[in-house]
Formats: sequence, C-alpha cells, structure tokens
Amino acid sequence: MQAFAALLDSLSFQPARNAKLRLIETYLRETPDPDRGWALAALTGELDFPAAKPALLRGFGEDKIGPELFHLSYDYVGDLAETLALIWEGNPDAGPPPSLGEVVETLQRATKMQTPAILKRWLDSLDATGRWALLKLLTGALRVGVSARLAKQAVANIGSQPVSEVEEVWHGLSAPYRPLFDWLLAEGPKPRSNMGGAFLSPMLANPIDRTELDTLDPGHFRAEWKWDGIRVQVASSGGVKRLYSRAGEDVSGAFPDIIEAIDFDGVFDGELLVRRDEAIAPFNDLQQRLNRKTVTPRMLKEHPAHVRLYDVLWLEGEDLRALPFDARRARLEAWMAERPRARFDISPLVVFTDWAHLTELREAMRQDGIEGLMLKRGDSPYLAGRPKGPWFKWKRDPMLADCVMMYAQRGHGKRSSFYSDYTFGCWRETDEGKRELAPVGKAYFGFTDEELRWLDKWVRDHTTNRFGPVREVEPSLVLEVAFDGVARSTRHKSGVSLRFPRINRIRTDKPAAEADTVDNLLRLVP
Repeated sequence: MQAFAALLDSLSFQPARNAKLRLIETYLRETPDPDRGWALAALTGELDFPAAKPALLRGFGEDKIGPELFHLSYDYVGDLAETLALIWEGNPDAGPPPSLGEVVETLQRATKMQTPAILKRWLDSLDATGRWALLKLLTGALRVGVSARLAKQAVANIGSQPVSEVEEVWHGLSAPYRPLFDWLLAEGPKPRSNMGGAFLSPMLANPIDRTELDTLDPGHFRAEWKWDGIRVQVASSGGVKRLYSRAGEDVSGAFPDIIEAIDFDGVFDGELLVRRDEAIAPFNDLQQRLNRKTVTPRMLKEHPAHVRLYDVLWLEGEDLRALPFDARRARLEAWMAERPRARFDISPLVVFTDWAHLTELREAMRQDGIEGLMLKRGDSPYLAGRPKGPWFKWKRDPMLADCVMMYAQRGHGKRSSFYSDYTFGCWRETDEGKRELAPVGKAYFGFTDEELRWLDKWVRDHTTNRFGPVREVEPSLVLEVAFDGVARSTRHKSGVSLRFPRINRIRTDKPAAEADTVDNLLRLVP
C-alpha cells in the first residue's frame, strides 16, 4: 500500500504528461503481481467497493472530531480523503500496514458490517500519505491527473506495444491483469481480443478554422455534420453486444434499447443521440440517460436512444480499417441498404463544391443537434489516435452571453483553496414586474491561473451570505460566458440549460444591470 501511496503522491504533484507516464511505468515494472494489476485497475477506474462509501468515511471524521468541526475542516480542505487522512492519528500497535492486494481482496470479500472495523485498523497502521491513498482508492476519486487512456498508454509502453493493441484486448481482461503483464513483460501469449465485440481505438480529428481550409484541396475531402451527442462505438461478435464511449468505457447498461436493437456482427463508429419523430433532440435530453445504472421504462419511452453511424471498422469477420474512407463508406451504405435497422441510421454526407460553398452551408445550418462539420480525406484509412492531416473538425463558433456571478464554491484537489466554481445568472422579470437574477449555468474553467487568483479574491471581498460551502456574492461582476448550445429545461429555475458553458472573459467594464436576459437566451433555442 505504501508503494501505491507514493505513486499517487508523486502523480498529484507532477503536471507533465510524459513525467506521469514514467512514474506509472516505473511502478508497473518494479511492483510484483497482484499489486501492480490492482493499481492499474484503480488508475483506470475499474475498482468499486460498495461497502465503503463516502458516507461511511464522513462518519469516521464526525466521530473523531465532531460533526461541526469535521465539516468546517472538510469545507476548508475541499477533499474528503485528505481531510480524514490529516485528522486521523496513527496507532503504532495496529500492526503492519496492508499491501494493496490485501486491501482490494479483503474488501471484495468483506460484508458491510465487517468493513468499518477493517478500515479503522488499516487507517491506524498507515502514515498520513498511506491513509490518503487508501481513502482515495475507496472513493474512486483519485484526482491525480491520470486518465484511463494515459494509464493504458503506460502499460503499453512497458511492453513496447502501441496503446491500440492494449485497448483491443482490454475488455477481455479483468483485474489484476496477469495475462496482460505476462504478454508485455514475460513473452507470454497475447490475450484474445474477441475482435468484433472488442473496443477498437478510435480515430480522432484535429480542429481547423476557415483560414486553414484554403491550404487544403476541397476535392480530397468529404464533409458530414458533427452531431451534438456522445461519440460511441457499437461492437458485437459471437453474441457479445456492447456500447462503448470514446474512451473505451462500457456504457451498455445505460442504453439497453440500443443493445436490444443490435442484431449484427461488427464494430461501428457513431454518435449516440436521442431521437424523436425523426428529429434529433437537444443534448440536454441525452444527458438524462447518461451515467445511469438503471433505466426506467418511462425514461426509455421519453428519451429513446439512437446511434447515427459515421464509419464501419469491422464487419462480419473482416477488418476494414486499412481501407480508404470512401471504400468503408460504400460498405456501410451497402450494409444499411440490406434492410431497415431499428435505432441506427447513417450520418449523411454534405455535398459541397468548394470551401466558400461549405462555409455558406455551415453558417446556414441552425438545426438542433448539430455543432459543426467533420472533414475527412476520401483516401484516409482508419488510424487509431489523432493523426495530423486526414480528419478535421470545424465546430461552430461558440455562443456568448454576459451573465452575473451569483454564487461561488471551492474547487477540488489543487483548487481546494480557491473559489473556482461559479454559478451565474441572467435577468428576468417577475410577476410583480421587478427584475431578478435567475441561475442559468455553472462553470469552473476557461480562465487562467492569474484570473483564478483575481476571481478568488473578488469572491472573498464581495461575499454577502454563506450556505455551507457555497458563498453568495454581491451581484455586480459580469462574466462573459461561452457555450455551444442552449435548450429549454424544466430542471433549471431559469427554464434554460447551456451546453458546455465556460468563462470566456471577465467583464469588469460592464455594469451588472446591462447583462443579458433569460429571454435573450430563449431566443437562441433552435
């Protein structure tokens, strides 16, 4: 456990991607099984401990120093694991600290009644860093700047393999991944991938703007709309049916209607959407389906899922990724023409003559569910990663609104000492004819570190009320907010929901009374 704690501690203080990779690679090479496998599972989000939830850990803290002092400390520190690790006092008579493997394997067998005593014994035996790492492991929120893909890249590096090879076998494995390490480090056989039902590393596009288009030959490219949903991969083989996110996360459980509609063998690249009466619903409707462990019949009926296909990677036992895009597109169209496919259709190509014509089409398209254009070379094979040159994304320019900061809350991790999460609102008229601010969104990025320090001081100097960890501020600071779309929403007090809001700039030059209105936002709803 101490070695894993040292890894997490080093990762949390290391901002550079390549340095993080080296830290993980060193740990995986030097740590024996099964600890390195459990560590890899933790870094990729594959571990879950149902009997050790945050409520239990908060109870530990409240018992130690009292509820009020604990919650004040938690509010100040901003991180549950760090707070509890700091207030807990070790016991030299508690015995040796556990190994990572012991922690995972014991908690997988322990009952809900046994878990508290086990955790207290371990917390007594570990130092502050070890306690912090243990608690991070239990909550699943490591927050050390390591994505699942970065961890997979590190494990691929120790075996001198491309990360795409690891991703193709990943979903056929389970922690602690002994066959994976045997293959990468001990010349063992490559684990079977079950290709048709496996996740294949996606091909990603590079952003482009109008001026850069003039350096490209429009005759070499095909255009299609960039749909405003979630990029997914549909995979099926030998009765195994799965739906993956772009990062390779299995999201099948949240979309049983899509899984039920799969009656083919192949791997397809597409966009997950909600579709009603032949029309694509706003992204806000899709959000109602995301990250759910169970989906009610009502949810299935009111938010029907649909996949709009972009590409075919594997079809009826044949790997098509080496074919040019035009050939893959022809295969996809021929396959779809064989018979109707419930909950699936093909994203249509956008016919254009030159870049000026495509620019006109892009500016004229205001249909809900579209956030820009994709440009793909007709001769491009399907390559894992983000190669430069074959594919580009030309997103719409963001919408902008001047909003007033209403509330602020401390961030997490490295931002736990700063008020970095801002709720902002726009003006609307009440039934009595008065003006009031109604919250329209929340953002916690888009600003520089220097601007964060300025905003944090402004919040502290202009606080008018406190609600637990939230500060209400004087409604006088205008923030220019950028967002990618707006939809009506019954879940928000203002009646609107913004898509990907972020702080574009701080408008100290503008009086709060001149900020935008909710009616202005509603006019942007398609």
